[in-house]
Amino acid sequence: MKLFGLDIRRAGGAMAQRIEPPVTAQAAAGDEGLLAVGWGSLGAPGAVRGLPRVTPETAAHHATVFACCNNIAGDLAKVPLKLWQRQGDGQDVRVREHAAGELLNGEAAPGVPANLVRFAAVYAYALRGNGHIYGPRDGGGELMRLDIVRQGSVSMLRDGLERFYQFEDGAGVQRRVPARAMVHLRYMAEDGWTGRSPIQVAAESVGIALAGQRAAARNAAGGTTKGVIKLGDNYEGEEQRVRNARRIKDAMQDPGGDGWIVTNPDEDVKALDISAADQELLSSRKFDREMLAGIYRMPPSKLQMLEYGVKANGEQQAIDYLTDCLLHWSALVEAQLDVALLTRAERAAGLFLRHDFGALLQPTVKEQYEALNRAVGGPFMLPNEARAKIGAPPVAEGGTLNPAPNMTRAAAPGRDPEGDDA
Repeated sequence: MKLFGLDIRRAGGAMAQRIEPPVTAQAAAGDEGLLAVGWGSLGAPGAVRGLPRVTPETAAHHATVFACCNNIAGDLAKVPLKLWQRQGDGQDVRVREHAAGELLNGEAAPGVPANLVRFAAVYAYALRGNGHIYGPRDGGGELMRLDIVRQGSVSMLRDGLERFYQFEDGAGVQRRVPARAMVHLRYMAEDGWTGRSPIQVAAESVGIALAGQRAAARNAAGGTTKGVIKLGDNYEGEEQRVRNARRIKDAMQDPGGDGWIVTNPDEDVKALDISAADQELLSSRKFDREMLAGIYRMPPSKLQMLEYGVKANGEQQAIDYLTDCLLHWSALVEAQLDVALLTRAERAAGLFLRHDFGALLQPTVKEQYEALNRAVGGPFMLPNEARAKIGAPPVAEGGTLNPAPNMTRAAAPGRDPEGDDA
């Protein structure tokens, strides 16, 4: 720098070299630019013109979509999500003293139960294909809480292989956190990070269902033509013509009317019932319901579609629901929670999360007692272990296995043995 022709630059101070960011061609980015800034959850446009745009918000208005997402999220939220550790001998031991287990089953955040947080995340996961839970950590790396975030306002940013999330927390503060502080449940992620909604993947089929529902709603709300009034030409003025037409219309819509309408000789009234096309449209809604249930792997009985029959045994029906539907969703949720909430060292030590579906397969009192009776008399279960399962206190004689039913027992004392040699 020069002043009045003199160089007043500090001696020995080299000028800092200016570094420009690298410039890449626009074509190299392709279509991933919008996904990189969080626009991957926009509604999928259909290839057929005229079908409604399929978005999570519009699809949630369909009762079948809501029922499927509500059943999946509700059943995964009401069962305990327990933390286990697999030992070297293959035995799984319950881990109770851990922040993840407490936050997932107790109080996730101040005043917010854990079941509510899990329900919100899994519901958004099933509906949108992406569910988020904010999990900040302290300086030691321990989980502090699990917060619900507004699922539709989370943007994922990308810096190479690193991922960052921008969202608004419960206090109304805009945050940008690394992937380590965010539980991101993503479904059918082709790149491993960007989840896709099942209703947007099958956008055309879901669009047909939404179009059928809207047509049925318009028909039920009176949005279609109900009748035709043919008026004569012998009216003195337009006002008299309109007044007579309104009189006939009111008589047709009067629920207390006797069914008789008085008209002029050259006039006619014709009521239009539901057309054959509308009847076929309403009957096709049953197919739409079956199709949406198939997308979510939901058994018909869970949607009260009882025309297909029900299982003779309620327990078998619950087992089929567990194996056909819930295990598909729970396995993906458990795997992503393991990576997000457990450290690499904890996972290497054998820690993992698993839903306890015993609440869904709860037996009756009779079935439980019969099973415990067989287990104790088997024998492979101690009597005290069986008593603990039903909440009864242990007894002094319950610490040893009962003898097998076919074991030869010694003669009771004080009783003479039978036989000729007695």
